[in-house]
Amino acid sequence: MKDPTYRRLLQTLGQAEAVAVAFSGGADSSLLLAAARESLGSRVLALTAVMPYMVRQEVADAVTLAQGLGVRHELVELPMPTGIDVNPRERCYLCKRALYEQLMRVGREAGFEPIIDGSNLDDLKDFRPGMRALRELGTRSPLIDCQIGKAEVRRLSRALGLSTWSKPANSCLLTRLPSGEPFSMAALQRIEEAERFLSCRGYEWVRVRMYGDLARIEVAPEQRARVLDDAQAVIQGLEALGFRHIALDLQGYRAGTMNPVGP
Repeated sequence: MKDPTYRRLLQTLGQAEAVAVAFSGGADSSLLLAAARESLGSRVLALTAVMPYMVRQEVADAVTLAQGLGVRHELVELPMPTGIDVNPRERCYLCKRALYEQLMRVGREAGFEPIIDGSNLDDLKDFRPGMRALRELGTRSPLIDCQIGKAEVRRLSRALGLSTWSKPANSCLLTRLPSGEPFSMAALQRIEEAERFLSCRGYEWVRVRMYGDLARIEVAPEQRARVLDDAQAVIQGLEALGFRHIALDLQGYRAGTMNPVGP
């Protein structure tokens, strides 16, 4: 592809002898992995973290995508990082710090350095404590280096024929819970199953924010009316998972609605 932005990304990646790509299977890391594969050939290792609060389907998607790109791929299993169990305000920092320390270790032992991640330019505008951990560890973010934001990620991914070009953004299951409140694995499983239930009914951008036994559903704004038409089935499905109260967020899906507010 002759796109100047993409060519700049290839040139940036080509400066390394080899790289390990932190690969979640989302749109950002998929574009980064595809570009790294084109620039460096077999000198690329994709590393996908498997942690207790990750969406399992995302891991399965990452496996399929890496196979399709013909890239060496390893799953890296990690336990719950210390301090995460109370879902603190700095959970993203604690998670990223533990995660990337392990990914760097795995990559180094396999002979693939540096490790790079798919953070894009728009991530700098959001509440992202994990970005501090990446800076502290010296992790490179080539999409940011090349001034590539989310819209450019989707445009370039579509031009490359990547199936992830329109994939909804995802994040760990802890982002569905209020910060500062302890959680259980059963709660995370309930959230994951609730979102899978809604996705199977055709809702593409879905979040189920959990407050005890209350589920606050966020869907794409254009699908809000459909949830109301589908209310009885949605209520039955989520009640079967243990929710007693089901609410629809009238503002629709928005990233970061559970981010801490104030100092």
